[in-house]
Amino acid sequence: MSDSKPGVGVASDFLEGIDARESRKEIAKELEKLLQRLEGMPEDTPPREQSKILLDVAEAEIELTQNEAAWDHARKAFDIALREEEWQQAVEACDLLYRADQPASIAALGNGIWLAVTYPVDPQATYTLMSHFIDETPKDSDGAAVAAMLAHYLAEIRAPEEDYDNITFMTRNLVASVAQRHGKVKSQQELDLWIERLNLNDSALILKRMAQILDVVVDGQWWYDRDALREKLPE
Repeated sequence: MSDSKPGVGVASDFLEGIDARESRKEIAKELEKLLQRLEGMPEDTPPREQSKILLDVAEAEIELTQNEAAWDHARKAFDIALREEEWQQAVEACDLLYRADQPASIAALGNGIWLAVTYPVDPQATYTLMSHFIDETPKDSDGAAVAAMLAHYLAEIRAPEEDYDNITFMTRNLVASVAQRHGKVKSQQELDLWIERLNLNDSALILKRMAQILDVVVDGQWWYDRDALREKLPE
């Protein structure tokens, strides 16, 4: 008689299905609570708290594939965050708007990347948006190389000391992954040559190239006046 256990894989899949259904139920319950909080929110609720709840609602809706509703709530959160100059929340809203997979999701991603590069937001959020951008690009795209290298550059200068190793480890892996798919890079020496060949070791140049790429990606759908925001930046 065979010692094999037929059906174990099927049983595992079945249990995973149950777990997924239970998870969706829990998310649905949490979403209902969040929507009740949103509905009962006093008019004098601080804007930061308003946008935080909207972001939480949108996150839950995406988990439940309620993408149109998620877009609406994330866009409201973005508008509040932009008005209040809460750049971290604005960038997080753009992540959700991209994940909502709506007609303007790519423009949302471009808007979010511009803010994430321009303002000193959490480099983890910048990494996430750049990863989305790379996923959208062809394998031989120089734009993916620029995005990966910029994510690493920003992580190096912005990551807090306690998170520096973890974040820069992720961004180095991002660069290596793009280099492998773009130039079939397999060693550190090849990586160094690849970086040099694409002029990716010049931070000022990659910032300029990313700005040009974003102009193409957003295609005129900017949700803010970039010149006005630049004028507010410290020297």
